[in-house]
Amino acid sequence: MNNRVVNLETFLKIVAWLCLAGIAFATLSPIGLRPTTGLSPSIERFGAFALVGALFAAAYPRYILFAALIVLGAAALFELLQVLEPSRHGRLFDASVKLAGGTCGLAAGLIFARLLRGR
Repeated sequence: MNNRVVNLETFLKIVAWLCLAGIAFATLSPIGLRPTTGLSPSIERFGAFALVGALFAAAYPRYILFAALIVLGAAALFELLQVLEPSRHGRLFDASVKLAGGTCGLAAGLIFARLLRGR
């Protein structure tokens, strides 16, 4: 395996876990600490999980089921954990947006990883 590919996978693993931690903070912190972009919250949710899904799939292309479990499991778990924060609320619609974003991201990341390996 090319040394640059190994270095890229290591970098992607670090960035994927950091992004997931950032999403956890944004999702589970009090509403006043939640960062916003000015876009619709649904677009923010979809985009965040699409990004983390793509990162995990690209970082763990040989373990795509592991990546999917982490990304999609986090989407569901974070939504459920919001009921513990008084200023937040977990909703099925929000979870579905996160799951859709994560799924699209996982597919895109897997395609990226396979193209990279083909080089």
